[in-house]
Formats: sequence, C-alpha cells, structure tokens
Amino acid sequence: MNTSVQRNRGVLKTAAVVVACAFLFGFAMVPLYRVVCEHVLGIKLAAGAVDQSRAAGLVEDSSRSVRVQFIASVNSRLPWVFAPEMPGIDVHPGKLTEVWFDATNTGGEAIVGNAVPSIAPSTASSYFNKTECFCFTEQVLKAGESRRMPVRFFIDPQLPRDVRELTLSYTFYANEVATRRLSETGSPLPAAG
Repeated sequence: MNTSVQRNRGVLKTAAVVVACAFLFGFAMVPLYRVVCEHVLGIKLAAGAVDQSRAAGLVEDSSRSVRVQFIASVNSRLPWVFAPEMPGIDVHPGKLTEVWFDATNTGGEAIVGNAVPSIAPSTASSYFNKTECFCFTEQVLKAGESRRMPVRFFIDPQLPRDVRELTLSYTFYANEVATRRLSETGSPLPAAG
C-alpha cells in the first residue's frame, strides 16, 4: 500500500508541474506571439488605426517614391473572392494614400470574415501606418454580396532610404464563431449582459 501511495504522490507532483508549466507557457505565448508577428512576419499589432492628426502632421517627402504592392488571398474555408483594385502604387513617404480592395461572398449564406494584414519586408512594418482599414473590424457579407473596402495609409518619412518597395498583404479568414452567432441571433456580436 505504501508503494502505491508514493506512486500516486509522484503522479500528482508530475501533474502539478505539467499544469504549472502549461500555465506559464500560456503567459509566455503573448509576448512571443507579438515578437514573431511584428519582427519576423511584419504584422503590426497596433490596437487600431493610427490617429488622423499624426498623419496630418507629416510632411510629404516628394524627393522619393516607394512602391507598395498589394496581395490579397482567402483561406480555403472561406468562399469569398478577394482582390485589390490595383496591383500596386507608387507613393511619397508622408502622403496619405487611399486604395481599395473588393470582396464577394460566393457562398450560399452570410459569412463573417476577418482580414489579417502583413507587411514585407518586416523591417518596414513600423513605418507603414494605416489610418483606416477593413482589417480592424469583422466583415459581414451576405450570400452573393460584394463590397469595396478602403485602406488609407501613409509611410513614415523616416523609412530607411534603402527600402524602395513594400508589400501589403491581406488574408481573409472565416470567423466561424461570429458566423454561427450571426445565423443564430442575426448579429455577429455577442449578446450584451
């Protein structure tokens, strides 16, 4: 009996260590996620759009242009067609620029989607600032519905001069939780209360 009690205590201690490690790992994932997204993948994780007053205070650097290319894709689980209206544009750093993307729901029901942006090269991510973007909110498209969505941005004039080209990429993913909520309640938002 004494051996089985010791064995049970050993298993209990091992389980407690595993639970504690998993808990600590969960806390470590947040900063690790931020480092990987912002510094490796070039995804800026700012809470939202840059303040318009910051864009208004910039001085346009007309002595140079930066080519911004646009890439749009959808996850295979999302029956949408999604594309930029133009493949790229030349912009002066400091100039507020507006471009448009088009999305169409080719599925048979309303679907909620979320766009995940990324900037390449990753070193330029902190210099690319969006003042308005569809990636900040859930997008609901009814069956067959199409929508034009703007992105307003500026490139900080402090962008290193050796960076002459950026790629802004968006991938739309189905937000299955919000889509299920939409079909059940008519709203993708959780009930208040």
